[in-house]
Amino acid sequence: VQLVESGGGLVQPGGSLRLSCAASGFTFSRYAMNWYRQAPGKERELVAAISGAGGTTNYADSVKGRFTISRDNAKNTVYLQMNSLKPEDTAVYYCNTHFYWGQGTQVTVSS
Repeated sequence: VQLVESGGGLVQPGGSLRLSCAASGFTFSRYAMNWYRQAPGKERELVAAISGAGGTTNYADSVKGRFTISRDNAKNTVYLQMNSLKPEDTAVYYCNTHFYWGQGTQVTVSS
């Protein structure tokens, strides 16, 4: 199983980023996928989750209305569209399913 995140970077407050996670080594469409984040000195927290077929999504209260999780099962990829970014969104963002984690991608929101 391999999960490879991309799309992180430095963005100004109010800006947008789209994270991608390319998955391989398992039947992607059968598994729910999650995005977590971990800020310096803080515990890793669940940001968003999506069911295998994509019909059910859940979000942390802190990102509701600003972030959107989606997936393309034909491409074995899950996305996290992040809008109206705030400095407190700064963290390493990780893709996850079951016991498997990607390497993370850094998102920094700063002017």
